[in-house]
Amino acid sequence: MSDASGLAARIDALLPQTQCTRCGFTGCSPYAAAIANGEAPINQCPPGGSATIRALAALLGRPVLALNPRNGTEAPPRVAWIDEARCIGCARCLAPCPVDAIVGAAKFMHTVLRERCTGCELCLPPCPVDCILLVDGPPPAADQPSLNRSRYEAHNARRADQAALRQRELDAKKASAPRSTVETASIRQT
Repeated sequence: MSDASGLAARIDALLPQTQCTRCGFTGCSPYAAAIANGEAPINQCPPGGSATIRALAALLGRPVLALNPRNGTEAPPRVAWIDEARCIGCARCLAPCPVDAIVGAAKFMHTVLRERCTGCELCLPPCPVDCILLVDGPPPAADQPSLNRSRYEAHNARRADQAALRQRELDAKKASAPRSTVETASIRQT
């Protein structure tokens, strides 16, 4: 492990692993790598807030900075809640959830598993009926970042498996499809 990747791993371990993207990166790990490489400041994580900024400053020997307001504000833990009376079952909230905390299927009611929700807010914009609200969440467990990270990794692995399966299906369909008239004509000419 190189010095930069080792430092990025130590930085990543201090982040809350909400995968909210409010820092301007696609997740906590890319943000940690950017900090390690000197490409991002340490004050861009609203879910981690001042405690995370202090921890990062101590690790890196940098001054403590105020949370950058362009990235959001520090708030108590929140979780998503779906008003089931207003939910139309569109399933648009499922894919953006980085930890698979929303369960349901198309044309069926959805619900949020409170103990899994990181409060990332990524499910809010795709909801066409605004039936998802953020409510006060439980205080995070001591191992919450680790749990969030493992759920995020499981989510990514599941999505990669789905993409690979879909690619195999497309490849098989392409291999079994009859050749087009153009392809057949070019073969006859040779």
